[in-house]
Amino acid sequence: MRLSKPLLASAIFLLSLSPAARAATPPDHWVGTWAASPVGMKNTSGNLGADTSEGITLREIVHISLGGPEVRVVLTNEFGLEPLTINAGTIAASAGSGSIAGSAVPLTFSGSSTVTIPPGALFVSDPAPLKVAPLSDLTVSLYLPSQPASQITGHAFADQTNYLVPGNSITSASLTTPKEVDSWEFLKGVDVKADADSEAIVAFGDSITDGAHSTRDKNLRWPDVLAQRLQANKKTAKLGVLNQGIGGNRILHDVAGPSALARFDRDVLAQPGVKYLIILEAINDIGHAADPRRPYDIVTADDLIAGYSQMVRRAHTHGIKVIGATLTPYVGAGYASPKGEEMRQALNQWIRTTKELDGFVDFDKATSDPANPSVFSSTADSGDHLHPGDAGYKAMGGVIDLKLFEK
Repeated sequence: MRLSKPLLASAIFLLSLSPAARAATPPDHWVGTWAASPVGMKNTSGNLGADTSEGITLREIVHISLGGPEVRVVLTNEFGLEPLTINAGTIAASAGSGSIAGSAVPLTFSGSSTVTIPPGALFVSDPAPLKVAPLSDLTVSLYLPSQPASQITGHAFADQTNYLVPGNSITSASLTTPKEVDSWEFLKGVDVKADADSEAIVAFGDSITDGAHSTRDKNLRWPDVLAQRLQANKKTAKLGVLNQGIGGNRILHDVAGPSALARFDRDVLAQPGVKYLIILEAINDIGHAADPRRPYDIVTADDLIAGYSQMVRRAHTHGIKVIGATLTPYVGAGYASPKGEEMRQALNQWIRTTKELDGFVDFDKATSDPANPSVFSSTADSGDHLHPGDAGYKAMGGVIDLKLFEK
């Protein structure tokens, strides 16, 4: 068979290509370094920047876990009921109190500084050339024009002071008389470009993971303590920690955000680079179901174990190792009861003994009173007998065996 000259030239060209030339360029490896689980928050004004035609600047502070040479930002309108327009954004190192250190780096989306996010959607920014250090604070500044917004997508309890000013101040080194904001609005995550062997741990839970009753702006939640320890250990220094706690959250019922089962794909499986999952959920399911004053959404320990098993199964399908965390004491809390304590003990026993999990962390033992294990120790208790204080969170983050994450 004789080939025409064009076909013969094409064949010679293809044969001359080396395997490396023919291979596709591998994609960059992105890993989550910070995250917050979004919920829908009603906006009573029905408008963003309702008191000014200039729009508003949000400057939001995040404490990252893993460093890298480039970053990208995840913005969300997943619970919004109208399109969300952001006219410009920047990211920079934080100098504290809402000020930035150095120059702010512009955020773009497919090359554009402006993005409109449809209701129910999120957008990931283009890579931004900002080298960031592990365990450092960043500022993300967003300029939003005045627009309808009957429901805001955000994380209602930040335990972090954020800032709002009228007009466009996204590149300003500091803000003039800003309004303080105690939530993260429209900001869902920050990722870093990382080595191929870098991975992320998702801390999945309720207010005790979210850091309720820890000292504001100090990053003393138990996932923060874990991130510090991981960075100090050479064998685990390539692991990021993503806090996906929501205050009041439950496994089986919606109220404070979607239930754990309903948000699992969004807050766990979709996270970039996730390899490990620590689950600390169910105290709110137990508390409300066995509340001696007004029980509702009745569940049993077996129901909760079935919910855990579903999460474990779904995570394992995606190659994610699952670590169960025993529930901390709650006797003395407002919705505590003997029946509820029986459920807590039953679930903790399952977490300690089941073969379904890849390991467990005994937060219960780390925070309980040795002489009376059904209550917090005096040093761990924040005072409400439900949430730890700073010392309790430190004990929780400190008891996690880092060998669970060593390869």
